[in-house]
Amino acid sequence: MKKFKLLISFMKGTLAAYTTAILLIFISIAISMLNPLVIKITMDSIIGDAPPNLPPFAMGWFEKIGGRSYLVQNLWFCGLILVALSIINGILSYFYRKNVAASSEKMAKNIRTTLFDHIQHLTYSYHVKAETGDLIQRCTSDLETIRRFLSDQFFQVVRAVALVISALVIMLSLNVRLTLISFAITPVLAGSAYAFFRFIKARFKVTDEAEGRMTTILQENLSSMRIVRAFARQDYEIQKFIDASHDFKNKDFIISRLMAWYWSASDLMCGVQIGVVLILGTSWAAGGLISVGTLYAFMNYTSNLIWPLRHLGRVLADMGRASVSLQRIKEILDELNEEKNEDSGMTPQIKGAIRFENVSYEYEKDHPVLKDISFEASPGQTVAILGGTGSGKSTLVNLLVRLFDYSGGSITVDGVELREINKKWLRRNIGIVLQEPFLFSRTIRENIAIARDVCLMEEIERVTRIASVYDVISGFEKGFDTLVGEKGVTLSGGQKQRVAIARMLLENHPVMVFDDSLSAVDVETDSHIREQLKVFCSNATTFIISHRISTLMQADMILVMEDGRITQSGTHDSLLKEGGLYKEVFDIQNSLEEDLITTVGQEGGDNAR
Repeated sequence: MKKFKLLISFMKGTLAAYTTAILLIFISIAISMLNPLVIKITMDSIIGDAPPNLPPFAMGWFEKIGGRSYLVQNLWFCGLILVALSIINGILSYFYRKNVAASSEKMAKNIRTTLFDHIQHLTYSYHVKAETGDLIQRCTSDLETIRRFLSDQFFQVVRAVALVISALVIMLSLNVRLTLISFAITPVLAGSAYAFFRFIKARFKVTDEAEGRMTTILQENLSSMRIVRAFARQDYEIQKFIDASHDFKNKDFIISRLMAWYWSASDLMCGVQIGVVLILGTSWAAGGLISVGTLYAFMNYTSNLIWPLRHLGRVLADMGRASVSLQRIKEILDELNEEKNEDSGMTPQIKGAIRFENVSYEYEKDHPVLKDISFEASPGQTVAILGGTGSGKSTLVNLLVRLFDYSGGSITVDGVELREINKKWLRRNIGIVLQEPFLFSRTIRENIAIARDVCLMEEIERVTRIASVYDVISGFEKGFDTLVGEKGVTLSGGQKQRVAIARMLLENHPVMVFDDSLSAVDVETDSHIREQLKVFCSNATTFIISHRISTLMQADMILVMEDGRITQSGTHDSLLKEGGLYKEVFDIQNSLEEDLITTVGQEGGDNAR
């Protein structure tokens, strides 16, 4: 019932067209059912001399035309009636299909828009766990399955119902006994169709999941082609895809085999039913119990009735597939998005006073990632964070922009609790550059100005100079209009990071976060960018995550994180005196630099000799 309500909600604005299409198909079926009656009357009452068995209104028209005496001389008139019925049916069919196409395409658009909108507002934690390939399949393949069912297969069910009702009424008026015989197989066909639908529905779910896994492997491979080539893992990736494809093929083949069994069994039942009607009808017609025209009509109606019912099994199977697809879409829509009032909340002027007080966070229950984090940062201060992999550095800054919500403690921005601030407002005031920035497949200029509707070229050039990427961009043939490949593949890792820094600087946020965003930049460029940022971000509260001591040492406060806790905090000089992890990292990096200088010096001396 919930899925049905969901489907109805998707059909908002299309129900009138869809209902009209259903009405038109009932009228079309009723008119098509008149064809065998016209031929029956022609055979029995015009060519033959049996009195026509017509309703009173039809009998009146029969007499107005001139009755049997006129029609015997003008048999072409019977053909003209058949042609007229076909023309009317064709017109009805056109408007039926037009309404179906309009309503189903509008419905598909509604689903597509609703899905995309909901996915945009899902929590960051959902996207961390979700498989992109599976999401793509649900938004494309599953959606198309639903659209195809509503535009075609559902109307085959409507057509079968209309045929059964119309045929039953007409056949009962012609001969009750032969009608009961003609309908003998109908309950069996309907029952087997329903049983088949129930049985195969679960198979569709398994097959769709297998296809989702295959799509995910394909998507991941295409997205990471450079890594695959760099590590010469083509054969491994090919085998992984072959295994997934083989698994999908096997599961899909089971469905094909079940469909083949159903088709053959239903074909046999339909053939037997038609054969029984033909044998009994022929013997009754030879014995004078029914007319030849009645036999023809029954054979026609039986065929029109049996074959749609036989197709009902396939249609119900497709309905099972559509039901699974609708459930998979519903699973996305059932996921909790960021709070519904994300557009509400406070919009205070943010200057950059940040306070963490006993903050904790856990991805999974009883598995804390951050534990009792406490520190303060004043407007204009630079806070540097050092820590090993998995120590919680990125999680800490992700809490600041509410990609995750802290489970304990308090975070305030200029004295306002973080949860009370409008999310969109918060994210407009806190800029973040990630270690692996994402660039869209657009020009460099469009990527930098992506958050702006209108942006002056002078502004773009200014921030690219600060990010030390202006000269690189100017060196390209098309400059700022150079098209960046998918995920920024045209640029190197360091260039992508600098473009992302420029993009963030364009907004001039009062709070800026650099999450290891200089890791792919050489030391000299790193130093130049930091010098530029000192001037540009002099009034901004800046958070810098890095493993380079040279990047961190000028910060006003350095936080050292280990196992989700802040184990040290202070300036560069105070931490060196204190000892601990910070000094250990400093000593290691300092030693490596000295070794490198010594090695370069020796090589230079050897070359001089």
